[in-house]
Amino acid sequence: MKKFFNLMLMAGLATGMMLTSCNNDDPAPSTPKEALSGILAEDQTLTPDKIWFLDGRVIVPDGITLTIAPGTIIKGNQGQGTLASALIIARGGTILAQGTPDNPIIMTSEVDNIGLGEKEGSNLTKEDNELWGGLIVLGSAPISAENGDTETTIEGLPANEEYAKYGGSNESDNSGVISYVSVRHGGISIGEGNEINGITFGGVGAGTTVNNVEVYATLDDGIECFGGSVNITNALVFYQGDDGVDLDMNYSGTFNNFLVVHGDGIGTDEGLEIDGPEGSTYTDGLFSLVDGTCRSQGSTDGSPGDFKSKAQGAVANVKFTYPNGKKLKIRASYTNNCVDPKTDAFTHLTDAIPNLVFNSQEVPDGIEVYTGSEDDNGGECSVPQADQDAAEALILNSTQTGADESVFSWTLAATRGEL
Repeated sequence: MKKFFNLMLMAGLATGMMLTSCNNDDPAPSTPKEALSGILAEDQTLTPDKIWFLDGRVIVPDGITLTIAPGTIIKGNQGQGTLASALIIARGGTILAQGTPDNPIIMTSEVDNIGLGEKEGSNLTKEDNELWGGLIVLGSAPISAENGDTETTIEGLPANEEYAKYGGSNESDNSGVISYVSVRHGGISIGEGNEINGITFGGVGAGTTVNNVEVYATLDDGIECFGGSVNITNALVFYQGDDGVDLDMNYSGTFNNFLVVHGDGIGTDEGLEIDGPEGSTYTDGLFSLVDGTCRSQGSTDGSPGDFKSKAQGAVANVKFTYPNGKKLKIRASYTNNCVDPKTDAFTHLTDAIPNLVFNSQEVPDGIEVYTGSEDDNGGECSVPQADQDAAEALILNSTQTGADESVFSWTLAATRGEL
C-alpha cells in the first residue's frame, strides 16, 4: 500500500493524506473501508473493493493524479461550513474518474446506506441534501473575475489557501477525465453567496473530458462553471436547491445534451442562471447551450432561466417546461435616470451584431425583460415596452426536441423512475 505524508493543518484540516480505519456507520460493518483526509502527497488510486470516506477536505494538488476505478463508492463525512467534506482537484492536479454505465463512480454522503457493489441506497430521497460538500475541480483556463483579475479563489474554500485558486491563460488546460460519475446528496453553505455546489468547475480548460455526469439532490447549484472552457456532454441535474446549470465569469465552453429537473419545497431558483464577464479581462468568450431541457415537476418553485450580468453566448434546441407559467428572464440595465440602456444581457441580445443569440427554443410562457437599475432618486427603473417587444421578437417560441434523455438511463434518477 502506498505511504502517505501526514501533517496537521491549523483550523482542523490535515495537510497529509491519511489512510485510517473508519468508524462510520455502514450497512455492512465488515465492509472494507478507508478514510482519506488532507492533501495527497503522491498519486493515489481508489478501487471498488472498499468504500472510501472523505474526512474533511481531500485535495489533489499540483502534479498529483487521483485515479478512481469504475464502480468505486466515495462517501463524504458530515460537517457544516468550513468543516464540510469535499473532493478538490487543485490547479495542476489531475482526476481520472472513468466509470461506465454499468459501474458508475458514486460520490455520496456517509449517511447514505448504499453498500459495496450497489448502485443506490434506500434511506435517502431527492429532497435529502446538504449532507456533505461536493466535487470541486480547478484549472488554469481563462476567467473574467472582478476588477480585471485573471485568477481568484473558488467559493466555499478558504481564500488564503493556494489550492483554492483558479484561472490563468491556458484555454486547453487539462484537469483529467470525469465520466459516468454520480454526485449525490451534497451542497454546503459556507455563508451568503459562498457555497459548495454539487459539481464546481473553476477555470477548467477544454483539455478536460467531462461527460455523462449526474448531480442528484444538492443544496445549491447542480453544476456551476466559473469561467474556463471545459465542454460538458450528457449532464443531468436532478432536484437542485438553487440553479441547475450556473455559468459565471465568462464561461466559454459548450454544454451539449443537458437535462435539469426540479420540483417544489427545496428552494429551487432557476433551471439556468447565466452570467457573462465580471472584469475587464477575457471578455470575448461565448458559451453554447445546445440540446437541453429544463423542467419543473412542481407547481410553484423554480423558473426556466435567468440570463443576466452581461450574459453572452448561444442557445440552440433548448426546451423549457414549467407548469407554473413562469417566464424566461432577460436582464436589462439603465443609466442616466433610466433613460439609456447600459451593457447587459438585453443589449447583447438586441445589438446589431448580437453576442447573445437564441437560435431555437421552446418557451411556451414567453420571456420577461426585467431590471434592477435605479433612477436618480433611488427608485426602480421601469422596462420600456419597446425593450420588451424587441426581446420577444428575437426569442421566439417553437417546438423543440430538447435533450436526448435516453442517455441518462444509467443515473439514479432514471433507476428510481423519477425522470
